[in-house]
Amino acid sequence: MKIVLAGGTGQVGTLLARAFQARGDDVVVLSRHPAAAPWRTAAWDARTFGPWATELDGAHVVINLAGRNVNCRYTAENRAAIMASRVESTRAVGAAIATPRTRKVLLRAAMVMSPDPGGIFDTLLRLVRFGLGGAAAGGRQYVSWIHDADFVRAIMWLIEHPELDGPVNLAAPNPLPYATFMRAIRDAWRMPIGLPATRWMLTLGAWAMRTETELVLKSRRVVPGRLLDSGFAFEFSEWPAAAHALCDAWRARAAT
Repeated sequence: MKIVLAGGTGQVGTLLARAFQARGDDVVVLSRHPAAAPWRTAAWDARTFGPWATELDGAHVVINLAGRNVNCRYTAENRAAIMASRVESTRAVGAAIATPRTRKVLLRAAMVMSPDPGGIFDTLLRLVRFGLGGAAAGGRQYVSWIHDADFVRAIMWLIEHPELDGPVNLAAPNPLPYATFMRAIRDAWRMPIGLPATRWMLTLGAWAMRTETELVLKSRRVVPGRLLDSGFAFEFSEWPAAAHALCDAWRARAAT
């Protein structure tokens, strides 16, 4: 198959590109700053129709992953940029496809947990390794997550099942409170302590890191109803087992 990943240079795009190429697909990544990669890349501005649209000719699947990172201060300017980056890229891809009968799946993904550097799991594990991975503001807020292997498998499942369209939640079926979530990472890493953080500590830290406490404090309790109803089976449905597998993979990567 020919797979086009618009805005596919981030962690999630790299996971998908790697998996599709490994199974023999023709992978094209659209990027504002194309760089050498194991797959083909093409330039686009993520806003307007342009020469990049020819890459969609003959494509079986187009996945739009473009959008400004939400890990920033939520000023009015940044909020507008976050929204515009998603709306404009979607319109541009839609104009390039220009086929009203095209099947559209709206991916609503939870945090994708991968041992790769720079991702959310890498960040959380760094806290745990330094003894800081305790409860945040009580830790009762829910965390929705998905192991990277299940994320890739779910995307491939959606491609192979044309009866699925519209919004689909990509999340493991068992979200859990933040305190329990972090405890599982500490257990998997064999870290006996995890210092908690109060709300004011989080506020101060978020200000210093130019981000927002909402990324930690907002409760997200998502279940993948449509995926489960369609027969998809998760390899990692429980977080403790996923955390152990991710820690093992992180150690193996760090040792190479």
